[in-house]
Amino acid sequence: MASLLCTLQDHRDDVNCCALSDRFLASCSGDKTVRVYSCEDFSELHFSPLRAHAYGVHCCCFSGCGRFLASCSTDARTIIWSTSTGTVVAALEHPARAPVRVCAFSPDSRCLLSGASDGTVAIWDVTLKTLQRCAKVSEGSVLACCFSPCGQMFITGSSLGELHLWTPNVGSLHTQRDAHDLGVNCCHFSPQICIDGQTIKFRLASGGQDNQLRIWIISQHATAGYGMSLLHTLSAHSAPVLCCAFSFDGQLLVSGSVDKTVAVYEANHGELLHTLTQHDRYVTACAFSPCVMMFVSGSMDKTVNIWRIGDGDAQASEPLKTSVQGRKPLGYSRTLVSDWSEEDVCEWLRDEGFEALVDTFRAHNIDGAELMTLNVDTLTTAFNIESVGLRGRVLRKIKDLRLSLLDSDGPDHFLCPITRELMKDPVLAADGYSYEREAIESWINTPNRSSPMTNLPLQTTILTSNRSLKMAIQHWKSSQ
Repeated sequence: MASLLCTLQDHRDDVNCCALSDRFLASCSGDKTVRVYSCEDFSELHFSPLRAHAYGVHCCCFSGCGRFLASCSTDARTIIWSTSTGTVVAALEHPARAPVRVCAFSPDSRCLLSGASDGTVAIWDVTLKTLQRCAKVSEGSVLACCFSPCGQMFITGSSLGELHLWTPNVGSLHTQRDAHDLGVNCCHFSPQICIDGQTIKFRLASGGQDNQLRIWIISQHATAGYGMSLLHTLSAHSAPVLCCAFSFDGQLLVSGSVDKTVAVYEANHGELLHTLTQHDRYVTACAFSPCVMMFVSGSMDKTVNIWRIGDGDAQASEPLKTSVQGRKPLGYSRTLVSDWSEEDVCEWLRDEGFEALVDTFRAHNIDGAELMTLNVDTLTTAFNIESVGLRGRVLRKIKDLRLSLLDSDGPDHFLCPITRELMKDPVLAADGYSYEREAIESWINTPNRSSPMTNLPLQTTILTSNRSLKMAIQHWKSSQ
């Protein structure tokens, strides 16, 4: 079932778009602002709202790396913001000063795509903050765009109703005429990729003025090129579909409509699961979390609703669990924490700023194994640490160390076949196996591009994030 967690009511005009990262929620509005919230408790961040646009803000999106938030507006600018400070990283003016309707980061966060009302798209280099290319892609307004999960192509949808597939250099790959009668309003790629022999298949959802939500199969064949076929036409809405989004595992699809409803589907078969009616006006925005079963919807009623997907009342009522963030390995010791000597523990205390506790820990002969067993009672009675704050900081650091132990003690399918370490950013390669992204990228950059597991040639070097495996690893770490 879908349960409403909370409603945000901070905007003073229509909510036009919403975006979610693993840490933040962003929404933008006709009131010229972008608002940013914490995903832990949905409190607004201290630097929010973000004010730099001169007119209403149409779209916002987070970069995959999590460092940037982009927004675009009728003022013809696409602004890149820092998610840590809320400051403007770059203000990118669209060529010919055309109003910008939509924007999207590439999966590797290196490029930013913006589509405008004059039918052009601009590709920006995020690092250099420069325009790479601008090209005319439609005679109508570009109202939808997104990159494929592999980052090697992107798609645009326009007010004329066509979907057009492009290379990153804006070379035409395929055009689907009359994808939606009267116009395409939104589109979104599923994060999952299917590799079938020499064919790579992607799923794309699109919504239009014809009241339809459609799921397409985009095929990339080694010799036959690109193709596009219709998989499902979903007709749960009675008015134009304004937004759509796949869940991080590709199993669910959500859409919002002029009919004021939010529809939730099982994506593989197109089965309608829920129809949500809590908004009072057009539902203009929807977005799934990249790591938990949560999505948001935004509306012209000026609100943002936050939803939890769960199996029954019990699960839906559980508090939302945020993902466990990766932690940096300890730089001064390559030894497992459980094998630390007493001196290693003392060195760790100094590096963490607990110099005053070194003599106390040394007097109690605390080595790595003993360190892992310490609790609040021991620190209070045996160690005579009276400060509540100091005890709390020590215990939090010990908890981090316990998590670091998991990195070499996980189930075998959670370990990268190359490094034999717990994966932090698992990706699926063409051989059907998952690897740590950095490890497999280094592997395929060598002249010998064979599979590390099968020793057979890799038919493609495309890598796609395995979000399902990443979530499973995070849940396992949380349970330990």
